[in-house]
Amino acid sequence: MPELPEMEHYRTQLSPLLCGQRITGVIVNRPATINEPVDVFTSALIGRNILFVERRGKHLLFHLDDGHRLHLHLMLGGWLAYGEQGPKKDSHFQVILTFGDGNSLYFGGLRLGYLHRITAKAAIEQMKELGPDPFDSRLTVEAFQKRISGKKGRLKTTLTDQRFLAGIGNCYSDEICFDAKIHPALAVSDLDPTAAERLYHSIRKVLLEAKDAGGYMEHPLTPDDTLTGGYNDQCRVYDRKDEPCFVCGTPIKFETLTGRKMFYCPDCQKGS
Repeated sequence: MPELPEMEHYRTQLSPLLCGQRITGVIVNRPATINEPVDVFTSALIGRNILFVERRGKHLLFHLDDGHRLHLHLMLGGWLAYGEQGPKKDSHFQVILTFGDGNSLYFGGLRLGYLHRITAKAAIEQMKELGPDPFDSRLTVEAFQKRISGKKGRLKTTLTDQRFLAGIGNCYSDEICFDAKIHPALAVSDLDPTAAERLYHSIRKVLLEAKDAGGYMEHPLTPDDTLTGGYNDQCRVYDRKDEPCFVCGTPIKFETLTGRKMFYCPDCQKGS
């Protein structure tokens, strides 16, 4: 599932391409992907300009000039492409938006994901349950320590809880725990203040590194995009079962925790 680095990478790439662009065409190949009848959705979007693109956690919000938002959640397997034509046949994409310059934004893999047209009020309502962004200036070390001190359960479960922090999922929770040298299955109540501070800095470090490297998704956004997916080969533990740890050489271990994949080094991550 695309996480904060992937969605922020999309936002930074799409903003200069889409801002000020007028939507001139809409194709919906899968009506279940949108939240209203196809004809209503299509007629409401034709002629609208995109003002800017906002990210909130794992979500993207395309702000339209009539006050509405296009709310995108890629969920599992969703991805985007942009250009004069998609990398696959148009029928392989659930929704396609065409713009005045002749380029199109292709929404693929949205079998579980969605693209909904909603009001500004509805967007606020839907986002209010999300926790703070890891890069929110108000989320200081002290604020983070206070926020995590009252949590129960395991660390990985807490990090992937979107109500705790918005944007972290399976991949980066494991990468963050490895960077902080903390076992992902550690009980949050066992974190001491020093470990919590280390975790705070690892969250920002790993997410920033991943975003700058293009995230771990393998689908390039544009034909000349060579950055997307660059972090895939930089993962220290995620999806590296039985491969040697880059630090100590111990084979990376794989387990499941509350139904989630969990990768860690049993030598480097013994506790807090």
